[in-house]
Amino acid sequence: MKRHLLIRAALGEELERVPVWAMRQAGRWDPEFNRLRAGLSFYEFSENVELAAKTSLLPRRFGVDAIILFYDITTLPIAMGLPFTLQPGRGPVPDRAIQSLQDVERLEARPDPRTFCHITDLLRRVQEELKGELPVIVFAGAPFTVATYCIGTGKDVGATRAFAKEQPEVWEQLLQRLEQATIHFLQTLFQNGADVYQLFDSWAGALAPEEYRSWAQARHQAIFRSATGVPRILFVKDGPYLEAMATSGADVVSLGKRHDLAAARKQFPQLVFQGNVDEGLLTSGTPDDVAQATRRCLDAGGGQRHILNLSHGVDPKTPVANFEAYVRTAQE
Repeated sequence: MKRHLLIRAALGEELERVPVWAMRQAGRWDPEFNRLRAGLSFYEFSENVELAAKTSLLPRRFGVDAIILFYDITTLPIAMGLPFTLQPGRGPVPDRAIQSLQDVERLEARPDPRTFCHITDLLRRVQEELKGELPVIVFAGAPFTVATYCIGTGKDVGATRAFAKEQPEVWEQLLQRLEQATIHFLQTLFQNGADVYQLFDSWAGALAPEEYRSWAQARHQAIFRSATGVPRILFVKDGPYLEAMATSGADVVSLGKRHDLAAARKQFPQLVFQGNVDEGLLTSGTPDDVAQATRRCLDAGGGQRHILNLSHGVDPKTPVANFEAYVRTAQE
Protein backbone atom coordinates (compact mmCIF):
# COMPACT_ATOMS: atom_id res chain seq x y z
CA MET A 1 0.00 0.00 0.00
CA LYS A 2 1.29 3.46 -0.89
CA ARG A 3 2.50 5.33 2.18
CA HIS A 4 0.85 8.66 1.48
CA LEU A 5 0.23 10.95 4.45
CA LEU A 6 -3.54 10.50 4.21
CA ILE A 7 -3.24 6.71 4.05
CA ARG A 8 -1.01 6.71 7.10
CA ALA A 9 -3.51 8.91 8.94
CA ALA A 10 -6.40 6.59 8.01
CA LEU A 11 -4.42 3.63 9.36
CA GLY A 12 -3.76 5.42 12.65
CA GLU A 13 -0.01 5.76 12.12
CA GLU A 14 2.11 8.53 13.62
CA LEU A 15 2.06 11.72 11.55
CA GLU A 16 4.38 14.67 11.07
CA ARG A 17 1.30 16.77 10.27
CA VAL A 18 -2.42 16.22 9.70
CA PRO A 19 -3.42 15.64 6.04
CA VAL A 20 -6.03 17.90 4.47
CA TRP A 21 -8.60 17.62 1.70
CA ALA A 22 -12.23 18.74 1.31
CA MET A 23 -15.44 17.18 0.11
CA ARG A 24 -16.51 18.82 -3.17
CA GLN A 25 -13.01 20.29 -3.47
CA ALA A 26 -13.41 19.86 -7.24
CA GLY A 27 -16.61 21.69 -8.08
CA ARG A 28 -18.66 24.80 -8.68
CA TRP A 29 -16.86 27.02 -6.15
CA ASP A 30 -13.69 26.95 -8.27
CA PRO A 31 -13.56 29.43 -11.20
CA GLU A 32 -11.36 26.95 -13.09
CA PHE A 33 -14.10 24.32 -12.81
CA ASN A 34 -16.66 26.68 -14.29
CA ARG A 35 -14.28 27.48 -17.13
CA LEU A 36 -13.78 23.79 -17.90
CA ARG A 37 -17.49 22.99 -17.74
CA ALA A 38 -18.33 25.65 -20.32
CA GLY A 39 -22.09 25.13 -20.27
CA LEU A 40 -22.14 21.33 -20.56
CA SER A 41 -24.83 19.46 -18.62
CA PHE A 42 -23.60 17.69 -15.50
CA TYR A 43 -23.70 14.18 -16.92
CA GLU A 44 -22.21 15.24 -20.25
CA PHE A 45 -19.37 16.85 -18.33
CA SER A 46 -18.78 14.09 -15.76
CA GLU A 47 -18.83 11.32 -18.39
CA ASN A 48 -16.17 13.11 -20.43
CA VAL A 49 -13.08 11.39 -19.00
CA GLU A 50 -10.63 14.08 -20.06
CA LEU A 51 -12.67 16.93 -18.55
CA ALA A 52 -13.51 14.95 -15.39
CA ALA A 53 -9.81 14.15 -14.93
CA LYS A 54 -8.80 17.80 -15.29
CA THR A 55 -11.52 18.75 -12.81
CA SER A 56 -10.51 16.07 -10.29
CA LEU A 57 -6.94 17.35 -10.42
CA LEU A 58 -7.73 21.07 -10.04
CA PRO A 59 -7.38 21.09 -6.22
CA ARG A 60 -3.80 19.83 -6.53
CA ARG A 61 -2.69 23.42 -7.15
CA PHE A 62 -3.82 24.35 -3.61
CA GLY A 63 -1.72 21.66 -1.93
CA VAL A 64 -4.39 19.17 -0.80
CA ASP A 65 -3.19 15.74 0.35
CA ALA A 66 -5.62 13.66 -1.73
CA ILE A 67 -7.56 13.78 -4.98
CA ILE A 68 -11.19 12.67 -5.01
CA LEU A 69 -12.57 11.69 -8.40
CA PHE A 70 -15.25 13.89 -9.94
CA TYR A 71 -18.54 12.02 -10.50
CA ASP A 72 -21.90 11.67 -8.75
CA ILE A 73 -23.44 9.09 -6.43
CA THR A 74 -26.11 8.46 -9.07
CA THR A 75 -23.40 7.02 -11.32
CA LEU A 76 -24.10 3.61 -9.76
CA PRO A 77 -27.90 3.45 -10.23
CA ILE A 78 -27.39 4.69 -13.79
CA ALA A 79 -25.03 1.75 -14.35
CA MET A 80 -27.66 -0.51 -12.77
CA GLY A 81 -30.17 0.58 -15.43
CA LEU A 82 -31.94 3.63 -13.98
CA PRO A 83 -31.20 6.83 -15.97
CA PHE A 84 -31.12 10.19 -14.17
CA THR A 85 -31.14 13.83 -15.13
CA LEU A 86 -29.85 16.67 -12.96
CA GLN A 87 -32.59 19.29 -12.61
CA PRO A 88 -31.93 22.83 -11.26
CA GLY A 89 -33.33 23.22 -7.77
CA ARG A 90 -34.15 19.51 -7.47
CA GLY A 91 -30.89 17.68 -7.98
CA PRO A 92 -30.77 14.16 -9.51
CA VAL A 93 -34.18 12.99 -10.74
CA PRO A 94 -34.79 9.45 -12.08
CA ASP A 95 -36.32 9.14 -15.53
CA ARG A 96 -38.73 6.59 -14.06
CA ALA A 97 -38.87 6.45 -10.26
CA ILE A 98 -38.80 3.02 -8.62
CA GLN A 99 -42.36 2.11 -7.60
CA SER A 100 -42.68 -1.69 -7.69
CA LEU A 101 -40.81 -4.94 -7.17
CA GLN A 102 -40.60 -5.28 -10.94
CA ASP A 103 -38.83 -1.92 -11.08
CA VAL A 104 -36.32 -3.13 -8.47
CA GLU A 105 -35.76 -6.42 -10.27
CA ARG A 106 -34.86 -4.55 -13.44
CA LEU A 107 -31.88 -3.03 -11.63
CA GLU A 108 -28.67 -4.99 -12.14
CA ALA A 109 -27.22 -5.99 -8.74
CA ARG A 110 -23.74 -6.51 -10.22
CA PRO A 111 -23.55 -4.09 -13.14
CA ASP A 112 -21.04 -4.91 -15.82
CA PRO A 113 -17.97 -2.67 -15.24
CA ARG A 114 -18.37 -1.54 -18.84
CA THR A 115 -21.50 0.34 -17.72
CA PHE A 116 -19.33 2.56 -15.51
CA CYS A 117 -16.12 2.36 -17.54
CA HIS A 118 -15.90 6.17 -17.62
CA ILE A 119 -15.14 5.96 -13.86
CA THR A 120 -12.45 3.29 -14.20
CA ASP A 121 -11.04 5.23 -17.16
CA LEU A 122 -11.12 8.40 -15.07
CA LEU A 123 -9.31 6.63 -12.24
CA ARG A 124 -6.61 5.42 -14.60
CA ARG A 125 -6.25 8.84 -16.23
CA VAL A 126 -5.88 10.62 -12.88
CA GLN A 127 -3.38 8.04 -11.65
CA GLU A 128 -1.31 8.50 -14.80
CA GLU A 129 -1.22 12.24 -14.25
CA LEU A 130 -0.39 12.00 -10.53
CA LYS A 131 2.39 9.42 -10.98
CA GLY A 132 1.97 8.36 -7.34
CA GLU A 133 2.20 11.91 -5.98
CA LEU A 134 -1.15 11.77 -4.12
CA PRO A 135 -3.67 9.09 -3.13
CA VAL A 136 -6.91 8.84 -5.10
CA ILE A 137 -10.23 8.71 -3.24
CA VAL A 138 -13.29 7.11 -4.82
CA PHE A 139 -16.76 7.08 -3.33
CA ALA A 140 -20.27 5.73 -3.41
CA GLY A 141 -23.58 6.79 -1.98
CA ALA A 142 -24.85 4.57 0.81
CA PRO A 143 -27.97 2.53 -0.03
CA PHE A 144 -30.37 4.71 1.97
CA THR A 145 -29.40 7.99 0.34
CA VAL A 146 -29.19 6.49 -3.16
CA ALA A 147 -32.56 4.78 -2.64
CA THR A 148 -34.19 8.12 -1.85
CA TYR A 149 -33.10 9.40 -5.25
CA CYS A 150 -34.23 6.19 -6.95
CA ILE A 151 -37.78 6.57 -5.60
CA GLY A 152 -37.76 10.31 -6.35
CA THR A 153 -37.97 11.65 -2.79
CA GLY A 154 -34.36 12.82 -2.31
CA LYS A 155 -33.78 14.81 0.87
CA ASP A 156 -37.53 14.77 1.77
CA VAL A 157 -37.23 12.21 4.57
CA GLY A 158 -40.97 12.41 5.33
CA ALA A 159 -41.80 11.35 1.79
CA THR A 160 -39.23 8.55 1.96
CA ARG A 161 -40.69 7.35 5.25
CA ALA A 162 -44.19 7.32 3.72
CA PHE A 163 -42.96 5.27 0.74
CA ALA A 164 -41.28 2.74 3.06
CA LYS A 165 -44.50 2.40 5.07
CA GLU A 166 -46.70 1.97 1.99
CA GLN A 167 -44.29 -0.29 0.08
CA PRO A 168 -42.15 -2.05 2.72
CA GLU A 169 -41.14 -4.98 0.48
CA VAL A 170 -40.18 -2.73 -2.41
CA TRP A 171 -38.18 -0.51 -0.06
CA GLU A 172 -36.34 -3.40 1.57
CA GLN A 173 -35.53 -5.07 -1.75
CA LEU A 174 -34.28 -1.76 -3.18
CA LEU A 175 -31.93 -1.25 -0.22
CA GLN A 176 -30.67 -4.81 -0.56
CA ARG A 177 -30.01 -4.50 -4.28
CA LEU A 178 -28.22 -1.19 -3.83
CA GLU A 179 -26.09 -2.71 -1.08
CA GLN A 180 -24.97 -5.53 -3.39
CA ALA A 181 -24.26 -3.14 -6.25
CA THR A 182 -22.34 -0.74 -4.01
CA ILE A 183 -20.03 -3.50 -2.79
CA HIS A 184 -19.42 -4.60 -6.39
CA PHE A 185 -18.80 -1.01 -7.56
CA LEU A 186 -16.31 -0.22 -4.80
CA GLN A 187 -14.48 -3.53 -5.16
CA THR A 188 -14.09 -2.86 -8.88
CA LEU A 189 -12.63 0.58 -8.22
CA PHE A 190 -10.04 -0.43 -5.68
CA GLN A 191 -9.12 -3.47 -7.78
CA ASN A 192 -8.32 -0.83 -10.41
CA GLY A 193 -6.01 1.00 -8.02
CA ALA A 194 -8.11 3.39 -5.88
CA ASP A 195 -6.38 4.13 -2.57
CA VAL A 196 -9.31 5.03 -0.29
CA TYR A 197 -13.10 5.11 -0.49
CA GLN A 198 -15.73 7.22 1.22
CA LEU A 199 -19.33 6.11 1.73
CA PHE A 200 -21.74 9.06 1.65
CA ASP A 201 -25.07 8.76 3.50
CA SER A 202 -26.08 12.37 3.16
CA TRP A 203 -29.69 12.18 4.36
CA ALA A 204 -29.47 9.41 6.99
CA GLY A 205 -28.80 11.91 9.77
CA ALA A 206 -32.48 12.91 9.70
CA LEU A 207 -33.71 9.38 10.47
CA ALA A 208 -35.21 8.21 13.77
CA PRO A 209 -32.96 5.82 15.75
CA GLU A 210 -34.62 2.57 14.66
CA GLU A 211 -34.81 3.73 11.04
CA TYR A 212 -31.12 4.59 11.16
CA ARG A 213 -30.20 1.16 12.53
CA SER A 214 -32.19 -0.66 9.85
CA TRP A 215 -31.89 1.54 6.77
CA ALA A 216 -28.43 3.03 7.30
CA GLN A 217 -26.18 1.37 9.89
CA ALA A 218 -26.91 -2.23 8.83
CA ARG A 219 -26.03 -1.28 5.23
CA HIS A 220 -22.87 0.53 6.26
CA GLN A 221 -21.73 -2.51 8.22
CA ALA A 222 -22.43 -4.89 5.32
CA ILE A 223 -20.53 -2.72 2.84
CA PHE A 224 -17.53 -2.13 5.11
CA ARG A 225 -17.45 -5.83 5.95
CA SER A 226 -17.34 -6.86 2.27
CA ALA A 227 -15.54 -4.00 0.48
CA THR A 228 -12.16 -4.25 2.19
CA GLY A 229 -8.54 -3.80 1.26
CA VAL A 230 -8.24 0.00 1.41
CA PRO A 231 -9.07 2.54 4.15
CA ARG A 232 -12.81 3.17 4.47
CA ILE A 233 -14.41 6.51 5.41
CA LEU A 234 -18.03 7.01 6.52
CA PHE A 235 -19.77 10.35 6.04
CA VAL A 236 -23.27 11.01 7.39
CA LYS A 237 -24.17 14.67 7.11
CA ASP A 238 -24.30 15.93 10.70
CA GLY A 239 -25.16 12.38 11.77
CA PRO A 240 -26.47 12.41 15.35
CA TYR A 241 -25.70 8.74 16.05
CA LEU A 242 -21.99 8.88 16.73
CA GLU A 243 -21.82 5.50 18.45
CA ALA A 244 -23.55 3.83 15.49
CA MET A 245 -21.16 5.56 13.10
CA ALA A 246 -18.20 4.51 15.24
CA THR A 247 -19.30 0.86 15.16
CA SER A 248 -20.06 0.80 11.43
CA GLY A 249 -16.77 -0.85 10.53
CA ALA A 250 -15.34 2.31 8.98
CA ASP A 251 -11.67 3.07 9.60
CA VAL A 252 -12.41 6.81 9.53
CA VAL A 253 -15.58 8.58 10.68
CA SER A 254 -16.33 12.04 9.27
CA LEU A 255 -17.79 14.51 11.78
CA GLY A 256 -20.19 17.40 11.23
CA LYS A 257 -20.76 20.75 12.90
CA ARG A 258 -22.77 19.19 15.70
CA HIS A 259 -19.82 17.10 16.90
CA ASP A 260 -17.05 17.95 19.33
CA LEU A 261 -13.93 16.50 17.75
CA ALA A 262 -11.91 16.40 20.97
CA ALA A 263 -14.75 14.64 22.83
CA ALA A 264 -15.18 12.11 20.01
CA ARG A 265 -11.46 11.30 20.08
CA LYS A 266 -11.65 10.73 23.82
CA GLN A 267 -14.74 8.52 23.52
CA PHE A 268 -13.40 6.44 20.62
CA PRO A 269 -9.58 6.56 20.82
CA GLN A 270 -9.21 3.60 18.44
CA LEU A 271 -10.86 5.47 15.55
CA VAL A 272 -9.57 8.04 13.09
CA PHE A 273 -11.80 11.09 12.67
CA GLN A 274 -12.24 13.36 9.69
CA GLY A 275 -13.44 16.95 9.78
CA ASN A 276 -14.79 19.21 10.95
CA VAL A 277 -14.24 22.86 9.98
CA ASP A 278 -17.58 24.59 9.33
CA GLU A 279 -17.94 24.86 5.55
CA GLY A 280 -20.26 27.86 6.07
CA LEU A 281 -17.36 29.83 7.51
CA LEU A 282 -15.44 29.39 4.27
CA THR A 283 -18.35 31.14 2.54
CA SER A 284 -19.07 33.94 5.03
CA GLY A 285 -15.75 34.55 6.79
CA THR A 286 -12.42 36.11 5.91
CA PRO A 287 -9.20 34.17 5.25
CA ASP A 288 -8.14 35.01 8.80
CA ASP A 289 -11.43 33.65 10.19
CA VAL A 290 -10.89 30.45 8.22
CA ALA A 291 -7.29 30.13 9.43
CA GLN A 292 -8.36 30.54 13.07
CA ALA A 293 -11.15 27.97 12.74
CA THR A 294 -8.78 25.55 11.05
CA ARG A 295 -6.23 25.92 13.86
CA ARG A 296 -8.95 25.26 16.45
CA CYS A 297 -9.95 22.12 14.60
CA LEU A 298 -6.35 20.92 14.38
CA ASP A 299 -5.91 21.54 18.11
CA ALA A 300 -9.07 19.54 18.85
CA GLY A 301 -7.78 16.74 16.64
CA GLY A 302 -4.56 16.47 18.60
CA GLY A 303 -2.34 16.04 15.55
CA GLN A 304 -2.82 12.28 15.26
CA ARG A 305 -5.59 9.95 14.03
CA HIS A 306 -7.13 12.97 12.29
CA ILE A 307 -7.79 13.94 8.67
CA LEU A 308 -8.66 17.61 8.27
CA ASN A 309 -11.83 18.20 6.26
CA LEU A 310 -15.01 20.27 6.37
CA SER A 311 -18.32 19.43 8.01
CA HIS A 312 -19.80 19.11 4.51
CA GLY A 313 -18.78 19.94 0.96
CA VAL A 314 -17.25 23.21 -0.21
CA ASP A 315 -20.11 25.65 -0.82
CA PRO A 316 -20.36 27.06 -4.37
CA LYS A 317 -20.04 30.61 -2.98
CA THR A 318 -16.67 29.96 -1.31
CA PRO A 319 -13.97 32.52 -2.27
CA VAL A 320 -10.75 30.99 -3.55
CA ALA A 321 -8.77 32.95 -0.92
CA ASN A 322 -10.70 31.20 1.85
CA PHE A 323 -10.01 27.75 0.47
CA GLU A 324 -6.36 28.68 0.13
CA ALA A 325 -6.30 29.80 3.78
CA TYR A 326 -7.87 26.51 4.90
CA VAL A 327 -5.27 24.34 3.14
CA ARG A 328 -2.32 26.62 3.92
CA THR A 329 -3.11 26.59 7.64
CA ALA A 330 -3.10 22.79 7.68
CA GLN A 331 0.28 22.72 5.95
CA GLU A 332 1.75 25.15 8.47
